[in-house]
Amino acid sequence: MDVGRLVTLNAAYARAIDNEQFEQWPELFHDDCLYKVTTADNLAQGMEGGVMYADSRAMLQDRVSALRKANIYERQRYRHIVGLPVVLGEKDGVAEAETPFLIVRIMRDGVMDVFATGCYRDKVKANAAGELRFVERIAVCDGGRFDTLVALPF
Repeated sequence: MDVGRLVTLNAAYARAIDNEQFEQWPELFHDDCLYKVTTADNLAQGMEGGVMYADSRAMLQDRVSALRKANIYERQRYRHIVGLPVVLGEKDGVAEAETPFLIVRIMRDGVMDVFATGCYRDKVKANAAGELRFVERIAVCDGGRFDTLVALPF
């Protein structure tokens, strides 16, 4: 797996969220996919649930629709700092990779906080056009505390 292609995919992912182009976010996943936000502690204990969970691109699109039309939350945005991916293996055209992240949350009044740190555990493969897309993205957060304001994708 070409690490440069993974860097490009991660950059597009962070850019879509950071620039509030949420409709582009689900397009970075295959139709059948898994997206989950969890904690390192939950993962270590074998607890499979997540703060966010979707098992298809359609569920991701529903999340975007809810962000735009239904959810009410304090105005905020993210800035992702994404590290370099490490390819852990590849089998049958699916690469497994791990990529560290740091997310800063910027509130409407300009207050900035480190919102989350952790790593993305990914499975990626090319789509029919040869572009890498996520089969699975699990955002494993280092900390176990989130305020009640988890509205945006990680």
